[in-house]
Amino acid sequence: MSGSCGDHCDDFDGASTTYKRALWAVIAINGIMFVVEMLAGFASHSTALRADALDFFGDTLTYALSLGVIGMALQTRARAALFKGFTLLAMGLFVAGTAIWQMFIPGLPEAPMMGGIGLLALMANLLSVFILLKFKDGDSNVRSVWLCSRNDAIGNVAVMAAAAMVAVTHSHWPDLIVALGMSALFLSSAIQIITRARSELGTQLA
Repeated sequence: MSGSCGDHCDDFDGASTTYKRALWAVIAINGIMFVVEMLAGFASHSTALRADALDFFGDTLTYALSLGVIGMALQTRARAALFKGFTLLAMGLFVAGTAIWQMFIPGLPEAPMMGGIGLLALMANLLSVFILLKFKDGDSNVRSVWLCSRNDAIGNVAVMAAAAMVAVTHSHWPDLIVALGMSALFLSSAIQIITRARSELGTQLA
C-alpha cells in the first residue's frame, strides 16, 4: 500500500523552517563559489579547480531542487533524489573524461592560485558542512544534500594537496590525479543516492 513506508517512515524529510533557512544559506555559498572557482580554474589552467567549480554549480541546482520538494510525498522526494543521483553520475563521468583529455595537452597549472582558491573553497564548504551537520541523517533527499557538501570539503583538501604537489614536482599529474579522484567520489555518492532513492520508491509502491 502507498501508506506503508517501512523503515523510512521516521526519516527526516526537511520540513522545518530551520532546515529551509540552512539550505538557502548553503545555496548562496555554493552559487558564489561556483563563479569564483570556475574563473580561477580557467585562469590557473587547473582541471581539479574546474571540476570542483562544476561540483559547486551542480550543488547549487540540486539544493534548490531539494528545497522545492520539501514537504511533498515520499515518492516525489525520492524521484528528486534519483534525478540528483543521475546528475552526479553524469558529472563524475564528465570530470573523468576531461581529466583524461587533459593528459594529452601540455601545460602546468598555477600552483599558488590553485592553493589559494582551494583554501577559500574549503572554508566555504566547512561552513556549509557546519550549517548542515545536524541534518545529515534523513531521507534520500536530505541525505543527498549532506553528501554533496561533504564531497566538496574533501575535494577542496585534495585540490590544495594537488597544488602543493604541482609546485614541488612541476608536473600537471597531481592536478589530473585529484580530478580523477573527485570523479570517483562523485560516482560513489551517486550510487549511494540512487540506491537509497530506489529503495524508497520500491517501499512506497509496496
